[in-house]
Parts: sequence; structure tokens; C-alpha cells
Amino acid sequence: MTDLTEYTTYADAHRHFSSSALWTLFDGGRESLNLAHECVDRHARSGRTAVRVAHADGRDEALSFRELAEWSSRVAHWLAARGVVVGDRVAIMLEPSLAFYAALFGAIKRGAIAVPLFTLFGPEGMRLRLDDCTPRLLLTKAEKAGSGRDFPGLDVVVVDDALLASLASHPAQYEVASRPDDLAVFQYTSGTTRELPAAVRHSHRAIVVLMVAALYGTGIRPGDRFFCPSSPAWGHGLWHGTLAPLALGVTTGTMAGRFDAVRLLRALQEYDVTNLSAAATHFRMMKSTGEAAKYRYAVRKLSFTGEPMDSATRAFVETTFGVPACSMYGTTEVGVILADYPGAEDHVVKPGALGKPVPGVRVEVQGPDGRPCSIGEIGEIKVWRRGAWFSTNDRGHVDGDGYFHHAGRADDVIISAGWTMSAVEIEDVLLEHPDVRDAAVIGVADALRGHVVKAFIVSARRGDDDFARELQDFTRTRLSQHEYPRHVAFVPALPKTPAGKVNRKALREHETARKLTEEDQGPPGARGALGGVGGHVGAPHVEP
Repeated sequence: MTDLTEYTTYADAHRHFSSSALWTLFDGGRESLNLAHECVDRHARSGRTAVRVAHADGRDEALSFRELAEWSSRVAHWLAARGVVVGDRVAIMLEPSLAFYAALFGAIKRGAIAVPLFTLFGPEGMRLRLDDCTPRLLLTKAEKAGSGRDFPGLDVVVVDDALLASLASHPAQYEVASRPDDLAVFQYTSGTTRELPAAVRHSHRAIVVLMVAALYGTGIRPGDRFFCPSSPAWGHGLWHGTLAPLALGVTTGTMAGRFDAVRLLRALQEYDVTNLSAAATHFRMMKSTGEAAKYRYAVRKLSFTGEPMDSATRAFVETTFGVPACSMYGTTEVGVILADYPGAEDHVVKPGALGKPVPGVRVEVQGPDGRPCSIGEIGEIKVWRRGAWFSTNDRGHVDGDGYFHHAGRADDVIISAGWTMSAVEIEDVLLEHPDVRDAAVIGVADALRGHVVKAFIVSARRGDDDFARELQDFTRTRLSQHEYPRHVAFVPALPKTPAGKVNRKALREHETARKLTEEDQGPPGARGALGGVGGHVGAPHVEP
């Protein structure tokens, strides 16, 4: 059987795909499979670099498959000596580094469940997740250890040079023993800490299913030099950016520390990256630096995820890298279901579309009654999973060529005076304005219309009434007379989820709190007809 990695066209992807063909990409099978073995151990003799890490302080770290195999084995032996048994959860709150990858794969080799945690979580963010997954052990840096020690019964270990030195005494090989359906990883989505999403539970078998995203979402093939700047604490950074390329023996790259778009641009040049996958926010931040033209690039395949890409950023991507921006769409729970097949010469990337279904997946846009929507009709995007239709909570439509299009989250549709408007569509137009650096749109309550559009704008330009009216005119002349922000607020930054998506929920909560405060304090002073011009929304640090 020809290996699936040898097929690069859209037609061949659908002609030759099968579940059994996915399994041939691995050493293990349906009786015995270990995710860590498939990602590192079986490539240890290749002599290849596994991971390159671009640190925020300018350092570069290169880790070979052999190093990861040996150090993760030492960690597995160390965990066993510490009393960690099969099924125990091991929380890992570390930046990408030798320590992080050794801990991740060491826990999985041991038969424990690895739980990556975002390093910028504060005490409350940590507590909610530790309460949920109840780990036996937390591996972290000294500055985070105090918060972990407040958790009853949790064994907190500070990962430092002394610990790594002590691991050197343990054997550099470890015999794995796991079945495909044994749990391997707990993954948290990038929700807010006020409504903590339960951990998504992934078995070792997930590495097999992941190959659909690798082959058709990011277009990974042997010989690629891959890079994904997203944190491995989140789904895109861990599964698409780390596990998928490593499972195929491909060198991957990532970033550690506070995100810096210029540092990313430099890494793309210095690592000679040929395949880049990032969040739409990353590309927007690269564009905002104004320094992309200073570097040279070898990128041949490029994909994005997280949220739709606005047209100005898409034009920047194509001009800068010389390749189309390929969409990859899915959820942490179901994986990638729509893609643009990077590298496929017979697939035309349609700007603004989510792409087409990946092989082996049924996707439909359905109306409220569950019927398939007609061409162009907006409904809810659903995927057939385990004998039933699973909702993605996203709205969209299918065009006459079979491409799926996004129409916003189900809760991001704004209905005003009977008109249905898309927050995403309005944001896309606002981002075309040369003075708008970032934008987000929500619906706010209005006594006459039910809801009206409010835009939050990040700009270096002074946020006054004249600028607000200019943005209103700019929007309605490009969409329609009713489809524009009746309220405009200029803010220093937008609230983002840790994965870099605009957190519209935080904006809605801010508006609710502001409204209640105004009601408690009585009628406000004159604020102008635009309401909220010059207002500010507190925004957490953005770390895609």
C-alpha cells in the first residue's frame, strides 16, 4: 500500500484515504499503541532535529529525536520511582524546552495522563483546572510552585537544573505498555476561567486520527521544516504544532516566553521554515510590526486557524510569503473537519472560505429543524460523529462550489430591528481601514431596536468623534446602510483568550457591568451621540 504521505493532490486525498491507511503510518496497531513512542522513540536513530525553540530572549534551542527519546525515558523511570502509576494525571506548567517535552512524553510513556497547562495562568486559573483534573503531580517553575502547593495532596516539583541533573542517573530507555484506548492527554480549551470547560480527554489512538489534520489541514509531509508559534498548552500548539509533525518524523519549531511578532519573523528566516501554521492573530500581529519585508522566507505551505482571517491580513500573507492562506477549521473535541489542503495543486483556495471537508468526514450546514440548508442559506455547521450530528456552535453556509463559509459563532450573530448581522463580517470591514490595528464587534441592548452594533477599536490614531463617524461611514458604505456600528469605543487592547482569539464574551460582560454601574449611579453626564467614544476595556495580556 502506498503511504498516504506520498499523495499531495486533493483528488488523491479523497481517492486513496481510508482509516486502515492511517494506521500504516505508525509502528503500533489496534492492540498496542503509545503516543510517545510514535512521536519520538521510533525516530531516535534518524539523527534529525525534532524541535527548535525560539526563546523570547533571543536564544535558540535545538532538540533531537534521540534527546527527547532518552530524556523522556528518564522522566518515565523517575515518575515510577515517585509513585506515579498508570492513569495518574501529571500536570505540566512549563514553557517549550527540553524539560517540557521530556515531561510530556515521559508521563505518556509511564502510562500516566499528561495535562499541559498555560504558563500565564494566575492562581485562580490554576486552581480551577487542578480542581478539575486532580493531578498526582505538578511540574512547574519556582514562581508558580507556591500556587500549586495551596492545592491539598498535590505533589509539586520545581523543574530546575538540579532536577534535570538528577534525572541523568535514570535509564535512557523505557518499555512502554499501552493500548490505543488508554488515556494519554487531558487538553483544556481556551475558555475563560469564569466558565471552565471540562478537559477534553484524548487516548493514544488520537495520534492516528490527528493525521487527518496533519495531511490535509497543515499539509505536513516528510522533509518539511515546520513551525507553529502557538503554545503547546492549547490544542493547535500541542496537536497540530507538536505531535503531528513529530509523529511523521518532521522537524517542528515553536516559541517560548512572551510572544514577539518580530522574533517570529526572524525565526522563520533563520530556521528556513517551509511549512508554517499559526493562529490568524499571529499573522495579524506580524502585519502590524511593519517589519516583515526585512526578512526572507522559504515558506511553501501556510495554514491558519483559531478564527477567520480578515481580508487585509490575508493580502499581507500572500504578498509576504507568496502562498495562499489556507484555512483549517475544527474543534478540540472533534478535530479538523474543513481544510484548504496546503500543497495540493488541484485545490483552489477561495478567500474567506473555511475550505472543504477533509476525507472521511461528513459536514453539513443545517437549519433549526435539522434539515440541510440550501446553497447560500445560513445555518449551523455540524459534523457526523458516532452516529449523530454534533454541533460546532458555529454558523455558516455552503456555496455552489462546495466551499464552507463562516458566519460567526452562534452567539455572535446580532439581530437589530429584524436585521441579522454578522459580527465577523463587520469586523472584517473595520480591519480594512488603514488606521485600525484591531477590532471587535458585539451586540448591545437598545430600547428601540432590541440590539445594536458596538465596535471596539484599537488604533494609534486619536479616538475622537470624528474618527468614530469616519469608521461608521466606512462600514455602511461597504456593507449596507443598516449594517454599521452605532456605538464605537476606542480601547488600548482587546481582551483575548489565551489562544489569541478575540474574547467577545469578556466584552459582553464588560458592557453588562458598565450598564449596571450606570443604572446604580443615575444618568451619566454628556457622553456624545456615539456613546462610549474614548472608553476603555481592560484587556489581559495576549499570548497566542
